Amino acid sequence: MTTKTRYTVIGAGHGGRAMAAHLGLMGFPTILYNRTEEHIAAIKELGGIDLDSVSNELRGFGKLTKVTTNIAEAIQDSEMIMVVIPSSAHAEIAAACAPFLKDGQFVILHPGRTCGAIEFAKVIRDFGCTADVTIAEAETFIYASRADGPAQARIFRIKEAVPLAALPATRTARVLEKIHEAFPQFIDGGNVLQTGLNNMGAIFHPAISLLNAGWIESTHGDFQFYINGVTPSVSRVLEALDRERVTVASSLGIRARTAMEWLTLAYNATGDTLEEAIHNQPGYYGIKAPPMLNHRYLFEDVPMSLVPIASLGQRFGVSVRGIDAIIRLACIVHRTDYWRRGRTIEKLGLDVLDVDELTQYVMEGL
Repeated sequence: MTTKTRYTVIGAGHGGRAMAAHLGLMGFPTILYNRTEEHIAAIKELGGIDLDSVSNELRGFGKLTKVTTNIAEAIQDSEMIMVVIPSSAHAEIAAACAPFLKDGQFVILHPGRTCGAIEFAKVIRDFGCTADVTIAEAETFIYASRADGPAQARIFRIKEAVPLAALPATRTARVLEKIHEAFPQFIDGGNVLQTGLNNMGAIFHPAISLLNAGWIESTHGDFQFYINGVTPSVSRVLEALDRERVTVASSLGIRARTAMEWLTLAYNATGDTLEEAIHNQPGYYGIKAPPMLNHRYLFEDVPMSLVPIASLGQRFGVSVRGIDAIIRLACIVHRTDYWRRGRTIEKLGLDVLDVDELTQYVMEGL
């Protein structure tokens, strides 16, 4: 009898709970880790998570092998370590995991945002990890989900195809082979620069939030984020940011999807302008704006998505004035320096590499 793969899910937010519950329901031995005890106390007491869904196949009690705040205990015997936390915490988790990682383990970031796998790999090396660990990242999160209660999760839908890439890309096939037992939805994403530069949230989330800052603060987000928030002028800003992102990718030899192409591919939504295409996406209707500007659309997406895109652009001679303007506005609004806090190429150890060397690193390793 074949033994099922042992999983650890790091993070007990709505995404982590959904993934842990789903894995448990499918019969995979699954450990759930969270750094704060109060967020997992109810799950620990029950020994699992109640999962609800529009699909009968995804309803039931997802039994967990263990629920813990001890990172060593969480990962030491797992084959697949699924990191389902805000990307702003990836470096912290990498440092915590570094002493306990073992040869042959897989670490997958859900999602990596931009340069997540590169950052994770650098941090574990900096913290003395010499184990032969495969780091990979998903381009986006596989579920649309939410947490309904302290030990509950709800899955609205599972994406049909989610690009995934390992670092280096020569290891992607083995990651896919391993993860397909549980998640056949993952497909080859090329390399981690490709998955990171196809990060559409980087274009949509911060700019729409900042350009609607007054409305968000005066109504506490009581308007439709994509429908009311994307006017012709906002759309033109999004189109400019998207052109810069695609050009940065092109400077690295990568053909990134445009926002229009992504909307057509993901939702079959089309239009003559980005505003029309967004408004032609039925799934965007009813999605409210963030209730405040202190939200992950800024404090996560700016330093972990826009900063690395802009940093790569500056390194390889691409004008990223629009993206930099959004970063600067976020710095002013949040009274912080996201360039200092974010994933710059200097922090990632990429500033000494030319395009060919960077390509070799993500494709084959150094």
